[in-house]
Amino acid sequence: MRWGLASVVAAICLMGAAPVMAEGLNEAGEDDAVALVVAAAGDIMLGTDYPEPRLPGDAVMLLRDPAPFIRAADIGFGNLEGVLLDGGEPVKRCSDPSACYLFRSPTRYAAVLADAGFTVMSLANNHARDFGEEGRDSSMQALAAHGVRHTGREGDVASWTVRDRTVAVIAFAPFKGANDLLDLPLAIETIRGLSDSHDVVIVSMHAGGEAGDVSRVPFAPEEYRGENRGDVARFARSAIDAGADLVIGHGPHVPRGMEVYRDRLIAYSLGNFATYYGIRVTGDNGLAPLLVARLGPDGRFLGGKIHAFRQRRPAGPVADPAGEVIRKMETLSAMDFGSTAPIFMPDGSILPPRGDPAQSSVAD
Repeated sequence: MRWGLASVVAAICLMGAAPVMAEGLNEAGEDDAVALVVAAAGDIMLGTDYPEPRLPGDAVMLLRDPAPFIRAADIGFGNLEGVLLDGGEPVKRCSDPSACYLFRSPTRYAAVLADAGFTVMSLANNHARDFGEEGRDSSMQALAAHGVRHTGREGDVASWTVRDRTVAVIAFAPFKGANDLLDLPLAIETIRGLSDSHDVVIVSMHAGGEAGDVSRVPFAPEEYRGENRGDVARFARSAIDAGADLVIGHGPHVPRGMEVYRDRLIAYSLGNFATYYGIRVTGDNGLAPLLVARLGPDGRFLGGKIHAFRQRRPAGPVADPAGEVIRKMETLSAMDFGSTAPIFMPDGSILPPRGDPAQSSVAD
């Protein structure tokens, strides 16, 4: 997961720049041992038993390929779609039953997530309340029982110490009962408070459109079936302005581009990662990036890597030697963010952009 000196030198040489580094230092000129490594995935739903059993024969096998990379990180993050609940009746009602999905996974699947290396999960999305707040209660309890932290319900923040650094992870979404992505002043106030009391703040956002071609960041509010799904660029950049060190997006079911804003990385959508049933995984919907980001002591983005996977039902996310999602995210990043997009290397390694990244705040 962490780059060695040789790989960094090679990357810089490929860019045509002369490396100037001391022994044991990374491309930021810092001891690589100080980097906090975050592995982040998008939407995860390991199977549902409602309204009929659609569960994998062995849920552990679904995460077999990406697990070593997640375990190697200091923090493993994912977005849990649906609930971890044994029994119970749904509360969610859909205006269009033909487009309605309800996801209920057994509570024992919390152990599968923990074994794969996930240390914190987002419960802020449009399926977290499929079975009401009782369902989200059950998800929180099941995760906690296996040492996996959670965030997403209004006021729920994961806070702990990682390698002598206090870390806060907070998930936002434009849905009832979640930390409210649409109330930007409140979100800014909340993130600023967390930044004042923590060394590192990671913000998750489940936002953006779902229908049609939604791979581009529109720099405007998005809607889906009449719902306001937020202005992802305004929210993410405001979060950085307020003190966030990394913003992880998911929701559109496809990968989107990334940018480095005020020296912090924003991944606008990591798409689907491990969705066993219900959600389409053909085409770009099946691209499953695993983002690894290295953060400096002050939260700056030092570099990282996109590990390329593709969902192959019933196997889950499997390694993609062709690296299709790497090229996709590289193209989208360049199209949407130009000079502030991270630099992509052929193997999926990503570097901060050369020159000064965007420094002006949203309010400027």
